[in-house]
Amino acid sequence: MQLEYQILAAVALDLFLGDPRRFPHPVKLMGKLALALEAPMRRAIVSQRTAGALTAFLVVALTALAAWVLLILAGFLHPYAEDVVAIFLLYTGIAARDMIEHSAGVYEALQSGSLSEARNRVAMICGRDTDTLDESGVARAAVESVAENMVDGVTAPLFFAVLGGPVALMAYKAVSTLDSTFGYKNERYAEFGWLSARLDDVANFIPSRITAVMVPVATAILGGAAAGSVRIFFRDRGRHPSPNAGQAEAAFAGALGVQLGGLSYYLGKASVKPTLGDPLGPVIADHIPRANRLLLVTSGLALVLFLVARILVLEVWIR
Repeated sequence: MQLEYQILAAVALDLFLGDPRRFPHPVKLMGKLALALEAPMRRAIVSQRTAGALTAFLVVALTALAAWVLLILAGFLHPYAEDVVAIFLLYTGIAARDMIEHSAGVYEALQSGSLSEARNRVAMICGRDTDTLDESGVARAAVESVAENMVDGVTAPLFFAVLGGPVALMAYKAVSTLDSTFGYKNERYAEFGWLSARLDDVANFIPSRITAVMVPVATAILGGAAAGSVRIFFRDRGRHPSPNAGQAEAAFAGALGVQLGGLSYYLGKASVKPTLGDPLGPVIADHIPRANRLLLVTSGLALVLFLVARILVLEVWIR
């Protein structure tokens, strides 16, 4: 089966089934591998930067190797077995439905008037403290999570899947997992996690910008403020402390007509991020399903773009 069809099958599985919770998820295994390597690497290598860099290299290399070996072994059994393994690996690397279900759960809790339940549910998709958030704070956290995770969980995985199949996608997920495990600017990981954070920045540089350009197009398709999305994207995308996260988030803020960023608390400590978008009104529960629709259409457009580009490149290469 051609890679294009494998990717489409994997996307369909994600949309219909969501996260495969009954299977040993590859991302969880990557996280366990990274944590298992941390302590022995710290003990064996004096330089924490070198120890962290070697750990990152091993996690990415072993993940890619494992995916490649699985595909080779499946291919020895039967071509269809290789297709099944390829589709499964691709499927586990895409998280559109999982993100939508979690944020929709926050929306449902807000709609039912259960602020405490909404706080609990939004805590599952964001890292900030949620105990004291009001309704607007909960809605903002959910919308920001959808915007931020659209790249990490959907469009960037699709980009690498189209670029290099299941092996490239698994390597990308390893990089993303390393960033979420070690990529913190605190005393413990400032040195050890430096390469993990940089790898994530490099891996998401192109996908984040392609995704952000697709957001206004998706906004226009949905009948929203495409011009506002373009304006805020160009004005605010550089304000975010991350070189990549602000791209799609700024376009989202303009599309929804809200202001994202600002004050949040992490482990009891205040963190003030630059604001993205104009404060035309408070972020409310109804913005969450709008953000989810924007995620779906943007991701669909990105997938079409990636596949068409792949087909055109292959056509030129073959000729």
